[in-house]
Amino acid sequence: MKILVFGAGPLGSLMAARLHEAGHKVSILARNQRLEDIKKHGIIIQEEGSDKKEIARVTPVAALSPEDNYDLVMIVMRKNQADEIIPTLTRNKKVKTFLFMLNNAEGPEKWMEALGRDRVLLGFPYPGGEREKHIMRVAPVNEKKTWPLPIGEVDGKIRERTREVASVLGTMRGYKVQVRKDMVAWLKYHVALLMPSFAPAMYAAGISMKRFSRTRDLQILTVRGIKEAMRGLRKNAGIPPSPSVLRILEFIPEPILVKLIEIVMRKELAKSSIEGHPRAALEELKVLTDELMIILKGAGAETPIIDSLQKYYDPETPPYPDGKSTLSMKWGGILIPLGVIIAIITGISLWGGALT
Repeated sequence: MKILVFGAGPLGSLMAARLHEAGHKVSILARNQRLEDIKKHGIIIQEEGSDKKEIARVTPVAALSPEDNYDLVMIVMRKNQADEIIPTLTRNKKVKTFLFMLNNAEGPEKWMEALGRDRVLLGFPYPGGEREKHIMRVAPVNEKKTWPLPIGEVDGKIRERTREVASVLGTMRGYKVQVRKDMVAWLKYHVALLMPSFAPAMYAAGISMKRFSRTRDLQILTVRGIKEAMRGLRKNAGIPPSPSVLRILEFIPEPILVKLIEIVMRKELAKSSIEGHPRAALEELKVLTDELMIILKGAGAETPIIDSLQKYYDPETPPYPDGKSTLSMKWGGILIPLGVIIAIITGISLWGGALT
């Protein structure tokens, strides 16, 4: 299969490198300094916590022309950037499948209208990372630390092309492809889990996991905001949770979820993603939050906690007081046996990963 990865950030670079490693004919579209870096150094990937660097000599290209013919174009970039390149994609009538691997709360309708319903496929890239000059630092993705790679059709049907693309992506080292029938809803819930409360809370903590870990109020506000968003999508907008295990989040007592966040922040798990992405992508995170809020507010959902956190998207807003712990936690909810909670948290951690 002839593949173009459109987007040369950490995740686009990682996927291009792993597809190349698996023996596929891969090109990567990059511009400006990133294009020159790839020409000079190749794609260099460094996993978090390791000194080892992977180098992949993937063919770099500067543009997608109307006459270029690829079997698959993977768009791996920020949502606001993807919207900007739609005219470029539209001018090409030869590409059979455009796989959008990115956050998206508003849905794929405008992509379908521009490109044709049968040319759009949805997915999401894990795990997250950040760019340091010409080196792409990512959370570990290997034989010991595998990640799910969800993809699906816009209408939820599984077609021959769905299986074909899944088969190709499944050759990437460190990934296990999940073909989903609810990818549109999955993407909305992924945004709901991370963007409207967790992202602004990170800005309130000065984009510091350590500071977040010792500021209990921000942990509590994050949990309450997540529950507001989940409840709004399910109850007000009528969108079933995806994956369905997320339904349980509404019933896990607040202190348990707060403790989970505190542990993740204190141990600085997936730091390159949790700190790196908000540092580099404030505009995208705000766009995604706005997309979700249109759904929630349009459905009549009440979101006082989320609303109170939105000011932290403004860089001029002073950070939340370091270490402040004035809010009282609530034990309301169904008490679930500890073993079940651990299993759920493990699944959610794998699904949500980092702020990607």
